[in-house]
Amino acid sequence: MKRRNFIRSGALAIAGFTILPRHILGGTNFVAPSDQINLGIIGCGAQGRWTLAPEFARRANLIAASDCESRQLNAMQAIVEKETEKAKGQAYKGFKLYADYHELLNRSDIDGVIIATPDHWHAVQTIEACRAGKDVYVEKPMSHSIEEGRAMADAVAKYNRVLQVGNMQRSWRNFRHACELVRNGYIGEIKEVKVSIGPPPVKYDLPAQPVPKTLNWDMWIGPAPMNVYNEELAPPMERNTFPNWRNYREYGGGMICDWGAHMFDIAQWALGMDDSGPIEFTPPEEGELRPLSMRYANGTIMTHEPFRKADGNAVRFIGSDGVIDISRSFLDTIPAKLQDEVIGDDKIKLYKSDDHYNDFLTAMKTRKQPLSTVEIGHRTASLCHIVNLCYEFDRKLVWNPEKEEFFFDDEANKRRGNPIREPYSLKV
Repeated sequence: MKRRNFIRSGALAIAGFTILPRHILGGTNFVAPSDQINLGIIGCGAQGRWTLAPEFARRANLIAASDCESRQLNAMQAIVEKETEKAKGQAYKGFKLYADYHELLNRSDIDGVIIATPDHWHAVQTIEACRAGKDVYVEKPMSHSIEEGRAMADAVAKYNRVLQVGNMQRSWRNFRHACELVRNGYIGEIKEVKVSIGPPPVKYDLPAQPVPKTLNWDMWIGPAPMNVYNEELAPPMERNTFPNWRNYREYGGGMICDWGAHMFDIAQWALGMDDSGPIEFTPPEEGELRPLSMRYANGTIMTHEPFRKADGNAVRFIGSDGVIDISRSFLDTIPAKLQDEVIGDDKIKLYKSDDHYNDFLTAMKTRKQPLSTVEIGHRTASLCHIVNLCYEFDRKLVWNPEKEEFFFDDEANKRRGNPIREPYSLKV
């Protein structure tokens, strides 16, 4: 696999999300219980502005934002004011902006935060938010290393917070249906799972460019290793695109983490492995066509390979009695009738959510666990991180999911974490 060429020539697929109009819920003057929750958003880049802020502004009180790029911060204000006015039928001018997210966390009137920063910021900001008494909605992949994920889970437990990971495919009917079909044996014993996503990340090697005057580059880097600025990491707003920091090891996890956090997540859910993961990871051998493979303790094999090249990111479940292919654009089954199978109440029924954002808000109010918990997010992200290490080391890795350590492999165990630049830390 030519990873560098694959990354630089590939395109990042973007899928929309459909919400239930407010007039269906109870008219334009309807005020849902979740609207009484006050939220702040940290990170005003493409995902924050285009997806998360509009969705939460329609469902709760989004009252503040923070970003280290002033133009993005100002653009976020315009979006939130517009969406809030549309949702509530009145002008909204109370939105506050902060260049430093710590000022946002210090506000006592904010109940929860949405973390939409690059991957390398997720752990530090989540831990600090929990310490400040805020619940957290954090974008996927939840962490940037195995060590970070465990620290995030420890913080949620210590401070008794609610955390929802942005693995929103779990709130989509077709993904849930596919997983329930697998769990209930509709395609028999699962022999193999194929996951089609893009490649792992590469080491950051881009040339230096002048830092925009509107960007605090030191704050953007935060706990990650300091490097020169290049607009591929933080593109100007005029490019109107998702940034490519995700393709570089120091700041993201490549498509293995970016899309694996979705597709490996669905595989884990269907296999009943939300509290575990594969125990062996084997890379492709030079000159062979076979993919990277993973083996669970029960013998199930999962591979990373483009099994439907024209269809992009997807998961295939191969059973003794049938096959299920699932993605954001299709649900194909053999036998075909399984697509419309009605799964009775006497069968295994998975957590049902039709709205990932409301599920988080409901959990905030009830203090019950949401659909995609910190432990689930940690296990999914850990799987992605180990796949990346397996590609990087180009050798077999043996993993103990219970102890969260590699067997007899000091090099791999040291890489369970990343260096954290001072003054930041993972201290819970």
